[in-house]
Amino acid sequence: MRLRPASPPSNALRSALPTALSVLALAAVAACSAPGAGSAAPGQGADSTGGTTPAATGTAYPLTIDNCGFEVTFDQAPSRVVTIKSTTAEMLLALGLGDRLVGSAFLDGPLPPALADAAAGTPVAEPFSDEVPGTEATLALEPDLVYAGWESNVTAQGAGDRATLRQLGVNTYVSPSACKDAAYMPDPLTFDAVFDEIIEVGEIFDARDAAARLVEEQRATLASVTPDERGLTALWYSSGDTIPYVGAGIGAPQMILDAVGLENVAADVHDTWTSMSSEQVIAADPDVIVLVDATWNSAQQKIERLEANPATRELTAVQERRYLTVPFPASEAGVRNADAVADLAAQLQELDLP
Repeated sequence: MRLRPASPPSNALRSALPTALSVLALAAVAACSAPGAGSAAPGQGADSTGGTTPAATGTAYPLTIDNCGFEVTFDQAPSRVVTIKSTTAEMLLALGLGDRLVGSAFLDGPLPPALADAAAGTPVAEPFSDEVPGTEATLALEPDLVYAGWESNVTAQGAGDRATLRQLGVNTYVSPSACKDAAYMPDPLTFDAVFDEIIEVGEIFDARDAAARLVEEQRATLASVTPDERGLTALWYSSGDTIPYVGAGIGAPQMILDAVGLENVAADVHDTWTSMSSEQVIAADPDVIVLVDATWNSAQQKIERLEANPATRELTAVQERRYLTVPFPASEAGVRNADAVADLAAQLQELDLP
């Protein structure tokens, strides 16, 4: 089904925003989405090993959620959403909610083919910012929700401080996997936690049935993969020039590598990502190297860097060109993780390994 494009912001509001009076006007316009009283328990993700998701029912509003330690109340399903980061835009598209989007920003790479039709005619096709958007640009779109991939996206230096946006009648929701407070950060991240976000977003948008179906599809994808049992080691190379920035032991890279059957050479680092010196990489001498392909740092650029460096070009994986690639949006918790497992497993089987 082709999704209906969201309605554009009014010219009057766009032109008035630079003044102090515009903020007051925006608060009045958005008052209908201001937080209300009451609460409802968020949906629970079922076991990722193949459990059955309970039959979905409609969301009971008002719905109050504790999101990274910040209380968010929804009086109704959001209808004007700004997404920041690929993972959040792709979540809404995968749930068939593209018509709720009024703006999308800070995309990390192209959409997967499976979401191309869902994105047609939506703001995802033409992001309003290549970076984290500022508060003024975000408010100009008159959102009732800002859905962010990172907590840092909704600060005074980004789209706006969460408390300030709430005062203006704009809700915020951060991908739970990105929560930094130890009480909320998944430790380690699991597919159950990824599925929980899908279920919770489905509840926020009164799209529980779509969320349940998506989780079942992703469970089936994971069940189709047989983990490699050869004890192969891998380096998850995300970014960095002289010092590689790699996937560590408790985030999405570790979760994905575990599902593929690869041993992460940085698994002993209790963090989501970490810096790893060339000396440490050489000492680990991984069997394969997973290269994260981003618009701002491509897999090919990483290969050229590895092969030009006198130290890393002696690595077995570099000498044998044992490279696997993964799109950046699939390297963070979201709806592409299960497909990333299947894709990496297929790439691994194609390599000439003992």
